[in-house]
Amino acid sequence: MSHNIAYSTADKADVLAYLGSNGNLTADQRRSLDGMRKDAQAHQDDLDHQGVDWGLSIPDALDHLIAGRADSDAECAGNAYNSALQHIIDHNASDPYQLGTYSKPSTFFGLVDDEMRRLGVPADLLPHGYLYGGPPDDFPHIRHSMDGYPAVGHLPLAKTKPAADAYRAVLDQMDPDFRYDVQELIEKLDFEHDEWERATRDVDWYTQDTLFFKLT
Repeated sequence: MSHNIAYSTADKADVLAYLGSNGNLTADQRRSLDGMRKDAQAHQDDLDHQGVDWGLSIPDALDHLIAGRADSDAECAGNAYNSALQHIIDHNASDPYQLGTYSKPSTFFGLVDDEMRRLGVPADLLPHGYLYGGPPDDFPHIRHSMDGYPAVGHLPLAKTKPAADAYRAVLDQMDPDFRYDVQELIEKLDFEHDEWERATRDVDWYTQDTLFFKLT
């Protein structure tokens, strides 16, 4: 089974505002929450059509996160919580872009990490670490999904240029099997850095600070 990795940019504070809010939100945030609930229900309807039962529905998982809890003991509750969190991110983030589709992305990027580590790339810039690292540390703890997917990853936008530069410095020394995908990652990180730098300089209201990854 193949897995898709997409990404978007957001202000993590905008996402955090919903977690544990208990509905104490602005009018605009409440309207966004209505949209999240509609998307969560549509997602759940699709799972129901497929006969997939996680033991916790995505709309209920969303309500749990809004209430500040993620304590369901359902075996696959992590799947529902990660899906619900992604709906919150989606409604507070830029349009998504595709990083790629991989048959075994965790295995592939684990091997990329091993190669980069051997070549001296700092541990905090290794791609598997941020693709599979979950939400930011100041977010509430959410269990991992059963079998690893869906999953949420993140990278501060301030680290996109250091990461791209570190990968570029070792690209020619890497195993040829990794170079195409790493080059693609470099180009995407360069683009996101340039957009972040431009918007931070030129747009007064711009506050986005985090690159969020969606693995499904």
